[in-house]
Amino acid sequence: MQQKIVLIGGPGTGKSSILNELISRGFDCMPEISREVTLKAQQKGIDQLFLTEPLLFSDLLLEGREKQFLDANKSKESFVFFDRGIPDVHAYLEFFNTDYPTYFIEKSRKHLYTKVFMLPPWEDIYTSDNERYESFEQAIKIHHHLKKTYQQIGYKISIVPFGTIQERTNYILDAINNSL
Repeated sequence: MQQKIVLIGGPGTGKSSILNELISRGFDCMPEISREVTLKAQQKGIDQLFLTEPLLFSDLLLEGREKQFLDANKSKESFVFFDRGIPDVHAYLEFFNTDYPTYFIEKSRKHLYTKVFMLPPWEDIYTSDNERYESFEQAIKIHHHLKKTYQQIGYKISIVPFGTIQERTNYILDAINNSL
């Protein structure tokens, strides 16, 4: 049976770096798509689509993450890793105190991941950039919203300790292998 493993955490916690390490080790991975959605909007002259039209941005993310989840079903690999999951979408809307349709939660409950690994806020590695506009203090708050959202759906969350990218990746792989 295929395991769908999602890496969650606020911005700048190392998810993409770990996903890239997993890719280099030959694992099937689904990258973060919010930067792609943001860049496409910027090409159309919208600097921060999430800030100007949060529901439109979130609908595009939800659609993309659901597609990734369904595409993973086509993989012949035993493990597929995701940089963020479907519940991240409404967790961010909660953080920004934005109302959203119930289908966001319904899709999160319909498409369930096997395991959830959370990377906690880590100020030493946090940086902001053109697409990551949140402050470190906001990243901490987002972390709490993500944790609450995933727990409300019923997930047991494993916290990934600080360390090098290789150490954090090894922690995740060891935890998966120890649960088989």
